[in-house]
Amino acid sequence: MDEHVNRIRENAAIVIAELGPLSDVREFGFNRDSVVWVEGFIERQRVRPEYDATAVASLTGVLGSFLGECLIAAAGGAWHWSEAQQAWSVAFPNATQAFPFAKVHKLFENGLEGGDSIVSFYDIAVEYLATGRLTDGSSGSQSAHPD
Repeated sequence: MDEHVNRIRENAAIVIAELGPLSDVREFGFNRDSVVWVEGFIERQRVRPEYDATAVASLTGVLGSFLGECLIAAAGGAWHWSEAQQAWSVAFPNATQAFPFAKVHKLFENGLEGGDSIVSFYDIAVEYLATGRLTDGSSGSQSAHPD
């Protein structure tokens, strides 16, 4: 598992190294301003004439790693393999989870016009999910999952 987490962190660092210099964000890193820029980057990729929705798997992995590291930087938590979802999540100290890879995939698939914003996902995860302010009336295990 540590090997997978190390790979996730390496992918997130690639985003900073490769996309940071292309951005107009003063301090591109694991922060909300950078998430906003990455969302715009994804939208710009989607409108390119050569865009192939089936070829975005590697970008989804790299950008999902970055989004997850942004969540961890803002709200704490750690990478966690969710057996129930069969996916990597960010598990917060209050036992809630967010699934950044799934959300990035949905943004590539549906775009902002389809209601899939990674900025909104970030805001909800940091401000509500990780703080326990988001409740669904269930027994306590909550997650931000785009489905």
